[in-house]
Amino acid sequence: MMRFLFGLLLLPLFLAFCQKEKFTSSPADKLEFSTDTLHFDTVFTQLGSATRYFKIYNHHNKSIRISKLYLENGTNSRFNLNVDGVSSDDLENLEIAPNDSMYVFADVTVNPTDISSPFVIEENVVFETNGNVQKVVLEAFGQNANYIPSRFGAGGAVGLSCNGGEIVWDDPKPYVIYGVLVIDSCTLRIAKGTRVYVHGGLGKYVDTAGITQRYNDGFIAFVGQGKLIVDGTIDAPVIFEGDRLESEFDEDPGQWTGLWLQAGTTGHSINHCIVRNSIIGIRVDSAAELTLRNTQIYNTASSGLIGIHAKITADNCLFYSNTGYGIQLEYGGEYDFTYCTVASYGVDGEALRMGNALCLDATCGLFESNKLQAHFQNCILFGSRTDQITLFDRMNDPTLFDYQLKNCIVRVKDLIKPTGYPDFPDHCQPCIMADGQDTIFTNISKSNFHLDTLHSIANRFAIPVPGIELDLDGKMRDGTMPDAGCFEIEF
Repeated sequence: MMRFLFGLLLLPLFLAFCQKEKFTSSPADKLEFSTDTLHFDTVFTQLGSATRYFKIYNHHNKSIRISKLYLENGTNSRFNLNVDGVSSDDLENLEIAPNDSMYVFADVTVNPTDISSPFVIEENVVFETNGNVQKVVLEAFGQNANYIPSRFGAGGAVGLSCNGGEIVWDDPKPYVIYGVLVIDSCTLRIAKGTRVYVHGGLGKYVDTAGITQRYNDGFIAFVGQGKLIVDGTIDAPVIFEGDRLESEFDEDPGQWTGLWLQAGTTGHSINHCIVRNSIIGIRVDSAAELTLRNTQIYNTASSGLIGIHAKITADNCLFYSNTGYGIQLEYGGEYDFTYCTVASYGVDGEALRMGNALCLDATCGLFESNKLQAHFQNCILFGSRTDQITLFDRMNDPTLFDYQLKNCIVRVKDLIKPTGYPDFPDHCQPCIMADGQDTIFTNISKSNFHLDTLHSIANRFAIPVPGIELDLDGKMRDGTMPDAGCFEIEF
């Protein structure tokens, strides 16, 4: 009898252990994490590894099953995972009890002298649960560099101030801009041979109405008294580019936002510089001033050089593979381009756009205008489309739309029709209005925009310009009949 009673007492406990565990299957029941980004805050100066961890939380009243947990890059990942004591980068059917948690340890091994390693190593840990896909970012630093403004600047803007002084970047180690760098009271001088890598991403901020706004971060902006001086040389140019160094990113546009010289900033000077693989190359805002010499801007997802009611002087510059316009001049301004080549092949945008108005609505019924004064001397404005120049004169007043092209090679067709700007040839004298059958460059398919040595129509078409005796490569130009564009033929 006692055994029977004892068995009855144990029966509920036995049944409780045998009862099937209840799991939630509702997509509304998601995981929560101790962080959305796991930072490996070590900057490695020698071969080494680091381990960090985060926690997964189940804040629900039922157990939750993680169908899959894995590293996004799979076998190519630079990270390793350990989940509650199990070392694996690809796990299935992990269970977390109600109101319980689980540890995820991640480690990374970095060789900071490996130049094939990215400066910023990022990867997602992916969680698939109840039809949901959630991610935690792993973020480490792959090379020893100067991280500006800090290693945790992504998604936000940080100012650099020095009360009117000068900051010089001349370290042999590269500079990595991580986030948005705003320079408001400094002259930033960048020495020859310096490499500046910009880590572009998606930033966000909450506006005054409490709404989250998103924008592309990864750019350098100059405001107020901020000034940029680039002192590159022929043999050691300064290079601005994205921080992805793998070969598949060599010609990938849009990796970072670009250089932004904001309204009213003056004294910017850029010499022997390369700006590439950005959204825009350089944007110069209202009343800002830039002198641009011996500079290449290419592989941009939008326009290469943008002037908005600005003042820009450019000599010996090369623009190509710009998805928008090679040169885009809006809302008037003062512009002087000499010995520049704009090659717009394989993209939808033209080589040049010029306008004197800023539209305030979709039909430009409302607009603001400023005088355009633009001068092009000894330039090549060419590409694969039949029209490489777009003009936008909203005022129909010649005094407010003053442009001249001299000794230039251009490609236009519809532009000079009666419905366009039939007086364009009056503003382009002397010019060669060439077509796709004319030979100009050495090898367009390989982005070699040196002049064809035997047949280029740019040969001996320019006129000498005092003070610009050398071409982009440093070759001496002919003293009486130089070549048009940024390169001189070398026989």
